Amino acid sequence: MNRFELTAAPVDLAAQRDALKHPGSGGFCAFEGWVRNNNEGREVSGLEYEAYTELAIAEGERILAEATERYGVLAASAVHRVGNLAIGDLAVWIGVSAPHRDEAFRACRYIIDEIKHRLPIWKKEHYLEGDHAWVACSHTERAHEMEPPHVHGHHHHHVHSAHAEKFAPDYSRQERLREVGEGGQRKLAEARVLVIGAGGLGVPVISYLAGAGVGTLGIVDGDVLDASNLHRQVMYDARDVGQRKVDLAARRVAALNPTVEVVTYEQPLHAGDIADVFAQYDLVVECTDDLASRYLANDAAVLTSTPLVLASVYQYEGQLQVVTAQPGEPCLRCLWPEPPPPALAGSCVESGVLGPVPGVLGTMQAMEALKLLLGLPRPADHALQLVNLLDGTSQRLPIDAAAGCATHGGCVAVARRALERSHAVGELERHFARLDAAIAAGYAIVDVREPEEISAAPLHVTSLQVPSGEISAYTLSQLERPVLLVCASGKRSAHAARLLREQGVDAWSLAGGVAALAAA
Repeated sequence: MNRFELTAAPVDLAAQRDALKHPGSGGFCAFEGWVRNNNEGREVSGLEYEAYTELAIAEGERILAEATERYGVLAASAVHRVGNLAIGDLAVWIGVSAPHRDEAFRACRYIIDEIKHRLPIWKKEHYLEGDHAWVACSHTERAHEMEPPHVHGHHHHHVHSAHAEKFAPDYSRQERLREVGEGGQRKLAEARVLVIGAGGLGVPVISYLAGAGVGTLGIVDGDVLDASNLHRQVMYDARDVGQRKVDLAARRVAALNPTVEVVTYEQPLHAGDIADVFAQYDLVVECTDDLASRYLANDAAVLTSTPLVLASVYQYEGQLQVVTAQPGEPCLRCLWPEPPPPALAGSCVESGVLGPVPGVLGTMQAMEALKLLLGLPRPADHALQLVNLLDGTSQRLPIDAAAGCATHGGCVAVARRALERSHAVGELERHFARLDAAIAAGYAIVDVREPEEISAAPLHVTSLQVPSGEISAYTLSQLERPVLLVCASGKRSAHAARLLREQGVDAWSLAGGVAALAAA
């Protein structure tokens, strides 16, 4: 049972809690917001709330439904007061019941933040001096000017800020550049750019492209923000932990430049849809730390003739490559025909990273993207740029278009075969919040992490432990049931699942790895 309510009467807390009781509930979380006697150094005598009732209730119920679906809670309710409130009055109450406390905490936090950002409710503070002021209303407009978010399809939605018509961005600093000018600014306003990944690389890319006035930004990210991300993903803050990055990024773009339209994709692109998505954009910037994603993006870019900007980081170093996707010019596979095993490549999770490293590489990606969109000068040669941020050096590794893919029929032929192969393998992931549910569904659990990783974070379920680098040597088909492979983030397990599939094993990868498992 979900219910959002606006009321001028005091909230009956006992009745609200009773309405959320459920026999399957093991956790209950409530938030209470009270009227305080001060704000930003001024003494407050009371508050007054106004709301666009119909829209507020519709949007409030939508928020509760989103929280229920996203966190798997049993019931959620929210009550927001309207009218005049005195000091000490309860202004907002939110309650959530769920099977476990973690889901209840996360859903409650999500509802609080979304109500603050999305509902057409306005607060007027009355001060002891006798005057008053509307406060904390910058996130929304008056009801007749406001539009709710529009949802399109099953995996992405458009976000366009209500401020867009009123806000007039000032691009004068970049328009003063002879190579940009008003004509270049029009090019940016008409451009459509897809950013895959809203993490350490994606944050500066999204920020700079939105700031530059790129008309449409597509953002792909299926992860939620973890506290360990904050030291390098500085577009977010501590209040955002546990929320989906794609939503946080869209919200940040709306605040930075509300004239930019944002299209969000809540699930990673796959071989079956990536080419269709790429065809909708002028340029793609790949910002994940996932080798499979980079190769998939390369193949789709080549097949759709969509320019692609790639980058990766390893500890204090980074690599940058621009795939123009033009005939006769090299792609990622011209340099490395096949991706190395994830265990050899490493990631920020396994290898560690200082925050500025992806920040620098992501900024370089944003610059390359703008150069392509504006037609600015670029190096005539095609090379992989290597950056070492410890000694401050940079070098270019030439890529010979006559080698690599050219010896196997050319980039397009190689990309087509690779994409068909990826599609034939099928979806490798299975989503489970808890491994005991996977076991109950008939899966045998195989932990492919290294022994020291397992010691630091054991699974606490019956599992076979086989490091990913040794997986091919084991005859797992003897288990006579599907195998669910588990690693830290889902990358090594996906690679291992592909290898096992080729051996005829019914192998699957735990989506998101150990990091995606719900807290016990």
